[in-house]
Amino acid sequence: MLPDPVEAVDLNIYGDAKLPWSRVREAMKDLPRPETPVFLGTAGSDGRPHAAGVGCMEYDGGVFFTSGPKTRKSRNLAANPACTLSTRLPGVDLVMEGHAPRVTEPAVLAQVAALFRGHGWPAEPDGGAITAPYSAQSAGPPPWHLYRCTIHTAVGVALSSPHGATRWRFG
Repeated sequence: MLPDPVEAVDLNIYGDAKLPWSRVREAMKDLPRPETPVFLGTAGSDGRPHAAGVGCMEYDGGVFFTSGPKTRKSRNLAANPACTLSTRLPGVDLVMEGHAPRVTEPAVLAQVAALFRGHGWPAEPDGGAITAPYSAQSAGPPPWHLYRCTIHTAVGVALSSPHGATRWRFG
């Protein structure tokens, strides 16, 4: 479960109240779902932006995703772990800002792989990475690196009543 924010700022210009973080937390329970795209935003060492779809899993206060070691997103994260994750959840558009270093701890790899398996992707820990019979075509061949995004800030915009827009900061 993602942590509770330490600050919430109302961004709504139409008078609606702040969005409660509990609304986002409830919507996040649906991840991962193939029909819910999540886009990872990174920047290269030259500052050039890059966005790519990723499958992700919320676990232990972070958002985990995999990426092939030779992909642009992995190279960007190796040089600069700052990133964004953007998604349309049920009733809320959400952009999360944070940093995503690579995870190699065997216990975490095993737990996250088990969570992915529970959602239909037959992931297994493999040394300091994740492997499976298949992944996204853009991921490259296995094994794939595992990343944990720790969220620093998030912005949500409600798509249904009660409407609102809020920026949350996390400690």
